[in-house]
Amino acid sequence: MSVRIGTNPIAWSNDDLPELGGETPLETCLSEAHAAGFVGIEKGNKFPGDPDALQAVLARHGLVLVSGWYGAALRTRTVEQEIAAMRSHFELLRALGSSVMVFAETSDTVQGRRDVPVAERPRMSEAEWPGFLERLSRLGDWMAGRGVRIAFHPHMGTVIEKAEEIDRLLDGTPPSVGLLLDTGHLEFAGEDPARAATRWAGRVNHVHAKDVRREMLAHARRQRMSFLDAVVAGVFTVPGDGMLDFSAALAPLAKAGYQGWLIVEAEQDPAKAHPLTYARKGYAHLRATAEQVGFRTG
Repeated sequence: MSVRIGTNPIAWSNDDLPELGGETPLETCLSEAHAAGFVGIEKGNKFPGDPDALQAVLARHGLVLVSGWYGAALRTRTVEQEIAAMRSHFELLRALGSSVMVFAETSDTVQGRRDVPVAERPRMSEAEWPGFLERLSRLGDWMAGRGVRIAFHPHMGTVIEKAEEIDRLLDGTPPSVGLLLDTGHLEFAGEDPARAATRWAGRVNHVHAKDVRREMLAHARRQRMSFLDAVVAGVFTVPGDGMLDFSAALAPLAKAGYQGWLIVEAEQDPAKAHPLTYARKGYAHLRATAEQVGFRTG
């Protein structure tokens, strides 16, 4: 059971809030990611969109491209329309050897709206579920057949956030639709990351390891904060700096034979949380925990 440990550029430059780390050069992000020990990184908005250019800049820093975020609207699009919308991103990931694509259903999402509490996220109606699951199944099969599988990301502010929604989604789709286990989003949603890992270990094909600050989570809920305001306030941090038990979350995956990436991904304000300092802290804790539960890390 071998895993690789990577990171996400969001600790250096935030895609949803460009003012957070907007002045940080891509080269700084990549050099510090390598210095912290990571061997791979997910795509951010400062990365080149040309495959050759992206390959070259990553290679200079000893990194590979792990994956990249895609916000879908499959509730309102046909499969063919969704493929057309994601095609350039999909082909970039495919060209650089990524085996999964971070995929979230972002129709009507409030994740990027600071004027809306995250608690007021959209919900899917009963009438929508069958068609959505059928389209997601077809899309999952199409992507898997081309070597880049869906890693479905339950995300705060979207229609797929709670454990019951994750269960319904995975029960209604084939194995070509994998689950991205995001410890921080599950905890924020009021769910148990270890429970999700245990139930769906065989479907997990990607992991985002983020920790949660207990006091700030309670404050965000009391104040009915938007998702982005909670991020700026510091609800998330790197593994080992918050309340979560990563041994409990990772052990079921090790037992199931998970072989993939573990990604340190913690949205923070880089002016408050020095990226390299926190990257090193998160890497050390995640690697030690992974090895403790039985993974080999490379």
